[in-house]
Amino acid sequence: MADRDPARPRYLFLSLQRLIGAGLILLGLLALNGGLGWGKSAGVVLVLVGLIDFAVVPILLARRWRSPKS
Repeated sequence: MADRDPARPRYLFLSLQRLIGAGLILLGLLALNGGLGWGKSAGVVLVLVGLIDFAVVPILLARRWRSPKS
């Protein structure tokens, strides 16, 4: 097989990572609102983890996967 471009699976993974982060944020907000019965502390944890997963992790992965400068 010819060399395959790793950009497509990486892009899909970054998109999925952001989607999961957004879902965690929504679950956390729902828990904070009392809609799940999990307690407010669980909601705060979910929102914080979701924010990190949505904003920070894709940036770190993109830096790691960056092509070397020639």
